[in-house]
Amino acid sequence: MTQPPNVIADLIAEGAEIDDLVSGLDAEGWATATPAPGWTVAHQIAHLAATFRLAALAASDAAAFQSVASRLSPDFNANVVAAMAGFLAEPPPVLLARWRDERAGAEKALNALPPDQMVPWLVRPLPAVVLAAAGMMETFAHGQDIADGLGVRREYTDRIGHLVGFAVRTWDFGYLARGLEVPDAEFRFELTAPSGTVWAFGPEDSPQRVTGPAADFCLLVTRRRHRDDLALRATGEIADAWLGIAQAYRGPAGEGRRAGQFAPAAR
Repeated sequence: MTQPPNVIADLIAEGAEIDDLVSGLDAEGWATATPAPGWTVAHQIAHLAATFRLAALAASDAAAFQSVASRLSPDFNANVVAAMAGFLAEPPPVLLARWRDERAGAEKALNALPPDQMVPWLVRPLPAVVLAAAGMMETFAHGQDIADGLGVRREYTDRIGHLVGFAVRTWDFGYLARGLEVPDAEFRFELTAPSGTVWAFGPEDSPQRVTGPAADFCLLVTRRRHRDDLALRATGEIADAWLGIAQAYRGPAGEGRRAGQFAPAAR
């Protein structure tokens, strides 16, 4: 696959798209429930603000980031709640402004680094360009929750290519998050971009294959749709099992979405 040219520009554009969804909401709109149990639109934006704040710190001050990381609890969910708390305490207009500031800070800090410069992160150091792609994953996932909560149908673009590449790179996260043994296998991914381009990864002769729309692949690996509600196809026993546990993040898998929760026509 030829990666889309500028992950920072695409990260900015993706953030602006989510900004458009929430900027005109009143207080009731910010309190709208999303498919993530217990999370409103405000929770989703608070989480994104906290994540981008941490990414900006990692990209601009490695020592300060390491200091913060060393104080994190072993309880992943407790860390998420604590990171969001200060943002959630703000009224919606202030939360929105703070999210915009945190986004801009992370985008600026990551853009200032050579793409291959290693940046400390929560699981392991990542090249700056890969950390930016992880930011695309977070923005896509939580933006999807917001869109679903508000009843908005998203129009995907080839910007999702950064998330596709990140998810292929981290294909083993679903096993690691569950304490499962990672199979000794190489996957072949053939995914059709919104533009119609086919993005391919892995050996052409691999018996373990995943094919289908790239947007569905992104919804799968962010666990925003159940595999049964997607047009993805797996060939091979290992690949088929992978569709049930795929995720592009190392935290707990969470509840995910139920089969039939989102009809295919709503994709």
